[in-house]
Amino acid sequence: MDGSSVSSGVSFAVGFGHWLQNRPFALSIAGSDWAYPFVQATHFTGLSLFVGTNIAVDLSLIGKGKKSSAPLQLSDMLFVWNWIGFAMAVTGGFLLFSVSAQTYLTNMAFLTKLGLLIPLALVLHIVVQRKAPEWEKASETPSAAKIAGFAELLLWLCVATAAVLIPYVG
Repeated sequence: MDGSSVSSGVSFAVGFGHWLQNRPFALSIAGSDWAYPFVQATHFTGLSLFVGTNIAVDLSLIGKGKKSSAPLQLSDMLFVWNWIGFAMAVTGGFLLFSVSAQTYLTNMAFLTKLGLLIPLALVLHIVVQRKAPEWEKASETPSAAKIAGFAELLLWLCVATAAVLIPYVG
């Protein structure tokens, strides 16, 4: 890939960001005294549900936390709440992004969070959900389950760190 391809890709992304942040819905959110905080609260509530339910299952996988439920039972009990939280976080996140899309598309912390860390964490989360029934059959929690739980915890910590760095990184 040569420099002109990268440059044209960045130009396209910045142009898309400019277009998106000038859509009526984005302008309405940005121009309202109450809409932006409401969208932000929706995003944070969704994140709390999604990441909180992930953390509960991951801690169970690595053998920490309350032992009243096996990881599979916990995953099953929290499944609907987990994906409701995900939907809320994505919806709120997209709306927040749309307000300043042009700026976010050139922010390395945002690009790292959205382009690398979230896809990795999400794929690992789905693997954990799919493998939990298999891991449940073992007499004790397999090492792969413990590693997956720890890795998912670490990835979500990295996502949160990247999110916190967004205002400070250009």
